[in-house]
Amino acid sequence: MKATTAPRRPAPTGRETLRTVLPNGLDTVVVTVPGAPLAELRLVLPYARTEPALAVAQELLATGLGTASTTRDRRSVADLAAGLGAELSTVVTAEHLVWSAGVLAEGLPAALELLADLLLRPAYDRPAAAGTRLPPPPSGPGVRLRRAQLRHAFGGPHPLSADAPGGTVPTAAELLALHRRAVVPRGAVLLLMTGEEPDRVLDRVHAELGAWTGGPSGLSLPPFPRSAPAPGRLALHDPAAEQALLLTAGPAVPAPGPGHPALHLAQLVLGGHASSRLTRRLRERHGLAYAVDARIRQNRAGCWLEIDCAGAPGTADRLAEEVTACLAELAATGPTPEETRRARRYAAGFTRFALATRAEEASALAGFAAAGLDPHWLTEYPHALAEVTHRQVAEAAARFLDPERALVATLDRPGPVPAATTDVTAAADQDTKEATEAAEAPEAAEASETAEAPEAAKAPGARP
Repeated sequence: MKATTAPRRPAPTGRETLRTVLPNGLDTVVVTVPGAPLAELRLVLPYARTEPALAVAQELLATGLGTASTTRDRRSVADLAAGLGAELSTVVTAEHLVWSAGVLAEGLPAALELLADLLLRPAYDRPAAAGTRLPPPPSGPGVRLRRAQLRHAFGGPHPLSADAPGGTVPTAAELLALHRRAVVPRGAVLLLMTGEEPDRVLDRVHAELGAWTGGPSGLSLPPFPRSAPAPGRLALHDPAAEQALLLTAGPAVPAPGPGHPALHLAQLVLGGHASSRLTRRLRERHGLAYAVDARIRQNRAGCWLEIDCAGAPGTADRLAEEVTACLAELAATGPTPEETRRARRYAAGFTRFALATRAEEASALAGFAAAGLDPHWLTEYPHALAEVTHRQVAEAAARFLDPERALVATLDRPGPVPAATTDVTAAADQDTKEATEAAEAPEAAEASETAEAPEAAKAPGARP
């Protein structure tokens, strides 16, 4: 079986990019940065918590991956990394495990050899108290609200909306078995950013990782049961809540789909920067919110437009009213030409800011590749924004910001509440039951709707 290579193409920055799927299934992207003193490596593995029984083992594997092999103990790995001028790290997101390394350019061959050693000959510390049953970890109010938001909006069951399970502490043998299943090339993305000629780098990857086999792991996020969020109002209550929290879920357009740039600009006018409408209304005019934001969230499960804000205890209903009113006004009248101009300028500037350092750029490119996008999608995105007309932004606002199409979920201390409410201090499954009952009415209208992209600069590991 031969490697599958995409046509060689210059990146928008003038850098050459070579993308190849190796015979073992590893999606490999080599980005050439002439004269770069450092090389960056990113390995992105599917790592969603699709199987509750694996939760504890996944935590332990992520902690131990990259720290030792059967030929190098922890001290030897640390000494080699220090000698190469390398910084090694591992990050887990809602759907990926990301192994990162930044190394002096001349140390790239040794860094690849080290990576192969860690992947092919892993060693993990023997877990303490193997076989012990652990209870489910406690969840904070923000986590409880998000799980309820996703259950109500997109149905269930789903890994992103399920309560964190307990589990049994695995043995060392069970950790190694999980490594053989989860740390596999098929379904993974390896990105290398270096000053070397790409064919030479690719030859090194072949030599070091050609023997790596296995996969796919099955640890990829499944799609939500519903493609578009069910609208409505959901109120959770916790007597111990220290602040009022609000999350919404509205329809959206995924990147790089048609209409995404226009919706992105409408979202920025709504709540994506310091002079957005939500910020002016909730913070400056009414003093209701400590923090407020709006963003388009996207992963393999789905895509939705989300407003996220927090205020003083007892203000959740008022926050919901003001957010709903702000959505309705923007959907009805659209942004002003000046608001569109500011949003376009902010989006273009943030694109450059997100790629300010080599490390950030490498993480972003690897994240886009893992999401199925062109690795250089973000550097090309300002051109797409420049082509969006003010009228298209107004049309996107009218279509996607209608509050009748959005779920508004809050968590606050008990008080006067809407009809569909949940007390998080009640039985563990009560919020799911009442959220389902609240969703029954709008579900018929929801069935014909469609949904929408990663945050423009979101790299794997940046934020779940």
